[in-house]
Amino acid sequence: MRRIPLVLALLVLFASGCAHGPQPAPDPLAAGQAAGAPAAAAPGLSPAAVRPVSDETGAAPQQAGPAEAAEGEEDDLDYEAEPPSTAAVTIADPLEPFNRAMFTFNDRLYFWVLKPVAEGYSAVVPEPARVSVGNFFSNLRSPIRFVNCLLQAHFIGAATELFRFMINSTIGLAGLFDPAGSEEVGLLRQNEDFGQTLGVYGIGHGFYLVWPFLGPSSPRDTVGMVGDFFAYPVSYLDPWYVRTAVRGYQAINDTSLTIGDYEAIKGAALDPYVAVRNAYIQYRHMKVQERGTIGTTEPDIPGAGSPARRVRP
Repeated sequence: MRRIPLVLALLVLFASGCAHGPQPAPDPLAAGQAAGAPAAAAPGLSPAAVRPVSDETGAAPQQAGPAEAAEGEEDDLDYEAEPPSTAAVTIADPLEPFNRAMFTFNDRLYFWVLKPVAEGYSAVVPEPARVSVGNFFSNLRSPIRFVNCLLQAHFIGAATELFRFMINSTIGLAGLFDPAGSEEVGLLRQNEDFGQTLGVYGIGHGFYLVWPFLGPSSPRDTVGMVGDFFAYPVSYLDPWYVRTAVRGYQAINDTSLTIGDYEAIKGAALDPYVAVRNAYIQYRHMKVQERGTIGTTEPDIPGAGSPARRVRP
């Protein structure tokens, strides 16, 4: 009986020791949420799926729901995604010896004849007057752009070209000025041709071709130039030498406004022939791909478009 109080005392001491013993290790997830820090991501979820959600009242952050988790994963993917690479467009060149000979001919024609005449012309005629002449010929090419917009089912572009022609032919004094393309009106030139229309219909270039006087082309764009010829009012001037003289003057005026473009391409290239060929095919591919755009502000030079084509070599 004397041992009973002793046993009871030992039991009381043992119980009190267990009550004040070591606490269990804290849960990192719970501790992080209590401190307001982002919780560690659970397996199979992105960090955004468990990011803290708090409000201005200071409420404890909560784990994001499934909808937010999906949104967070999309954000991560968008952030890490790389822009798609654009493959270079190439063209067959089975007639390279002939094309190089024509390229050399056009190159000499440009440096020995066309450029000196254009430089002398620009020294006499001020730039605003030459720009007005370019606007005049651009206005005459409106039928080409209008018809090709219709053929490409780009009806907004066709209407734009129609109203451009009406405004520039009247208020613009027969096309010498371009009030339709001003910021107030905003009717931009479409720059469509028959070669681009054939490309929209899925007809490929075929192979690379360089024509004397005309410059880079292909069988598809050669057929397109024939279509442009019949849609261009200047082509119907008679007799033939009047038509040729007007075309020659147009080429001189256009060249006077683009002197330096061809020189820049040739000076920066190891092989100017290849550089012009690549520039031409890339530009024509881009023009077909951007079918249906509202407008363009690039120069509208007959028979061309790209710098490589405008300077003819």
